[in-house]
Amino acid sequence: MTKVPPPVWQLVLVLWGTKYPVSEVNHLIDTVCRLASHPPRVVLISDALRDGLRAGVVQRLIPDFFMDPQMRGPGCQTKLCMFEAGVVPDDLPAVFIDIDTVVFGDLTRLLALQTSRKSIVMFHNSLLPFGTVSRMIHKVSRGKKYLRGNSSLVIYHPSECTSIAAHFREMLARVGANGTPAMVADDKFISWSQQYQLKSIPRDMAVKLPAEFMLHYRWLIHLRARLPWVRRRWAGLIALTLPGVEVKGEALLALPDGAEIVDRKGRRLIWSEAALGPVKARLTAYYTALQQSGRTE
Repeated sequence: MTKVPPPVWQLVLVLWGTKYPVSEVNHLIDTVCRLASHPPRVVLISDALRDGLRAGVVQRLIPDFFMDPQMRGPGCQTKLCMFEAGVVPDDLPAVFIDIDTVVFGDLTRLLALQTSRKSIVMFHNSLLPFGTVSRMIHKVSRGKKYLRGNSSLVIYHPSECTSIAAHFREMLARVGANGTPAMVADDKFISWSQQYQLKSIPRDMAVKLPAEFMLHYRWLIHLRARLPWVRRRWAGLIALTLPGVEVKGEALLALPDGAEIVDRKGRRLIWSEAALGPVKARLTAYYTALQQSGRTE
């Protein structure tokens, strides 16, 4: 019998409420493990123990502190529980992904983005990536100005990040949920409190669907999609995060070719190969397989 090697990293998911069924969680886990060169330990942090999960998934309950209803709103401060001491095992580096992330490749490759155990790697929400300039802005403004990241995908080491949850607890007790702008959302708090440790996820490895594929003008969407270097980058993506409410993955399959979705910012998603390049076929394959897995459970 072949001995299974111990994991060298862990996949972390956070789930509360009924938005995502267990079948969707299992499909995501199965996809990650199938494509990973080194299958991870999987840790699901949830508001309740879930039946029917893939065998071997480690379930941890969200601490009561982070289950406060005000933290489960649009700001998603509940996600900061992944940094709480004792929640995620602290022996291995971790990759956290939102459940509405579509995985196309080997997430293990993202671990190389950490230059040290203290590094926190995430999407940046501005033209500037995290680095020397962002740290200078933070320093000169005495923390009042900082580049904000997005927490749909975060690479971190649990043993080095417990101060994030501890600091949030202390700040909440001292100034309240809206005491400073950084308190109103999990990614704002991570960005503000960890600006000197942040690194950016390269756009040839993973992207957010709205930031990468949704623009205001149809002609610009189609022009960009015809650029050969852009199409090559899209073909090599490891992961793509969807915005959840405004663009539902399975709902895309029901759209006719060329249909549009417009978000609250007026940005358009055109459901066609001409606009999405190779990503359309990959999204179709992922969500078709998800629908089939749901019917067979």
